[in-house]
Parts: sequence; C-alpha cells; structure tokens
Amino acid sequence: MFRHTNLEHKFVHYIPEQLEPGVIYISMDYATAAHSCCCGCGEQVITPFTPTDWKLTFDGETVSLWPSIGNWNFRCRSHYIIRNSRILGAEPWSSTKVEHGRRRDRKRKQEHFGEKSDCAERKQDTEKPGGDEPVKLWDRIKKKVRKRRF
Repeated sequence: MFRHTNLEHKFVHYIPEQLEPGVIYISMDYATAAHSCCCGCGEQVITPFTPTDWKLTFDGETVSLWPSIGNWNFRCRSHYIIRNSRILGAEPWSSTKVEHGRRRDRKRKQEHFGEKSDCAERKQDTEKPGGDEPVKLWDRIKKKVRKRRF
C-alpha cells in the first residue's frame, strides 16, 4: 500500500534538495518534476518532461503525469499513476516486462531523436555502473543544467 494517496503540487524554479513527502515539485524551467516515492521509502523520483518521457497535465487545480511511475531500480519497486493529484496503484511488473519496457523506450527515443540522440548518455545519467542504484537527484539536475547553458 502507499503511504501517500494524494500529492500536493508546487511549481518551483529549482527542485529543492530535500523533498517533502506528499509533495510533487514541478519545474517548468527545467521541464522536470520530482517527488518522494509515494510508498514512503524516501527515494527521490525524477520525471523529465520530453516527447518520449513523461507528460504533465495541469488543469488549474490538480496535476497528472503519464505514463505511470515504475520505480524498478528502487528496493520498493513501486508502480503507480499520478492522476488529478491522486496516487493510483498499478500492477507490479516482472523483470522481463521491465526489460521489454526499457527496450521499447530506447526504441522510441531513437525514432524521435534519431540515431545520434543522447539516449545512451541519458541512460548512463540514470544508472550507476555495476549496480541498479539510481543517481542522486542533484547529480542529474546539475548535469542537465550544464547541458542547457549556452
């Protein structure tokens, strides 16, 4: 079960270093949202907005993210949907289904961005060599900011 069933949204310029549980921070400037995992494990969940990643909908009162949040690299392996600021539990995925989803996502990125996309670099940004632990939030944001500077 999930510790949080609703998320309060906060539009911010920068994602704070400490994420308050039950809050989703949205930076339109950096096309990214971040929240503490809704299961309560405390892991930081980062969702970049791109044509091949997540899409944010704000209806003036609530936020929704699509596709679902699959925390396959976290110990909790939680899987949920954020719809109208509510957390909807989704079915767990097997390792085979996770790998299939990752292959499909890589293919979509290659088709959208072309063969010379930074897909491989993005994958390295989110995975540490030799393990399944995600890279910390600030490491990813710093790298993204450096890339966007002129």
